Amino acid sequence: MKIKIAIAEDNSFLLKAVRDKLTLFEDLEVKFWAMNGEELLKKLEEDSNVQLILMDIEMPKMNGIEAVGKVTQKYPQIKIIMLTVFDNDENIFKAIQAGANGYFLKEVDPPTLHRGILDTLEGGAAMTPSIAMKALKLLRNPPNFEEAKEEINLTAREIEILEQTSKGLNYNQIGENLFISPKTVRKHIENIYAKLQVHNKLEAVQKAVKNRIIEG
Repeated sequence: MKIKIAIAEDNSFLLKAVRDKLTLFEDLEVKFWAMNGEELLKKLEEDSNVQLILMDIEMPKMNGIEAVGKVTQKYPQIKIIMLTVFDNDENIFKAIQAGANGYFLKEVDPPTLHRGILDTLEGGAAMTPSIAMKALKLLRNPPNFEEAKEEINLTAREIEILEQTSKGLNYNQIGENLFISPKTVRKHIENIYAKLQVHNKLEAVQKAVKNRIIEG
């Protein structure tokens, strides 16, 4: 009986590389693959007869860590190994917290990946030694990534504009209130987006409230 595997990976080149590694082993069968967490969940709804998922972290629509949480809630019998290029503490910690059973970097060689899949299905936790060391350190001293405030430097004018934006005002209304042109308001908004690393008004307001730049 072959081990049925699903892959979540948005990069087609890396997806092919993972599939090529798995085809070397006759006891493994790639049942399907998905380009993001949302697509993975849809495919699992259609057919959840999968024993293990190899999960990327950085994906559009729904990232791997969020997808791990949803899969473990709905399909607790399915094991998940993170397969990513990122080995930073926050990703490792959040992936394990969400329910991941193992964590490999994408450069993992085929025999190690195969062994890791078998170990995970037998109840083990598949990790390269360097990841395992980081995981142990994180478990001994759990960081609170949520509360780590970012260094965001907005000008007084940008904060004023954000406060007005949070009240649902448009560029013309904000311009009238602050005695500046709508074009100037737009320029300030663009600067705010760049500094907060967001793409729209809702994200800007949410991030500003979270970081206590404006009142919620």
